[in-house]
Amino acid sequence: MPDLARLLGLLLLVCLSSLAQAERLRLVSDDWAPYIYQENGQPKGIDYEVSREVFKRLSIEVDWQFLPWKRCLAMVEQGQVDGVLDIFQIDTRKSYMIYPDEPLSNVEFVVFRKRAQRPLITHLHDLAGLTVGISPGYAYGPHFNESPLFKREAAPTHEANFGKLMLGRIDALVTDRQVGRFLRHQLGLLQQVEEQPLLISRHAQYLGLAQKPGRQKLAQAFADELRQFKREPAYAAISARYAGDAERFDDAIEQQERGTLR
Repeated sequence: MPDLARLLGLLLLVCLSSLAQAERLRLVSDDWAPYIYQENGQPKGIDYEVSREVFKRLSIEVDWQFLPWKRCLAMVEQGQVDGVLDIFQIDTRKSYMIYPDEPLSNVEFVVFRKRAQRPLITHLHDLAGLTVGISPGYAYGPHFNESPLFKREAAPTHEANFGKLMLGRIDALVTDRQVGRFLRHQLGLLQQVEEQPLLISRHAQYLGLAQKPGRQKLAQAFADELRQFKREPAYAAISARYAGDAERFDDAIEQQERGTLR
């Protein structure tokens, strides 16, 4: 009996060890402030905080890694990581990725350009003849991606695109509205760069999980817990905190613009 008890104990330890490994995920993303980004080496952002809370409620530990977006996609496709945060649902990714049916947030791709350049960009044809900065691996929508009217030029980071804009190496850039506003403030470009009226596309952002056994069940559990969390004051508090940051950025922009008019 002692030998049997010892054997059962060892088997239990093995099962618990396997379970613990199964409950730890390696997720990747790029710097996509204010949704997910690094500050002093620590992850931050509204979608990061929301997903961290959801995973905590599911008793799942997560190792986060920040990489260039194209590499993030390749690593998920090759099964080198368990998933990616803040990704769009598009058909070409469905062969290797599973999504919860509840989005984390929504993105609006818009154009940023040096201030005082005219005419304002209000339609896609206003980009005719221009070189537009983009990010590799991003899905802006077929109308933009396939347009023959203008040249698309990729940069390794969003900051690099703003730098190229200021150096005159590109005529405009496309990024999410909140990301562009955040970076314009962070880079000290409130007076030099302005947002254009053209809306390129809207997309919902999701957690994307690599196609592995058990991932469909995890995706459903994440969606259910996320929906529940969105109904709670804690979710509203996270949203309000980052919305407050955005309002401060907008106030700073407005004050800068008023000063320019005087």
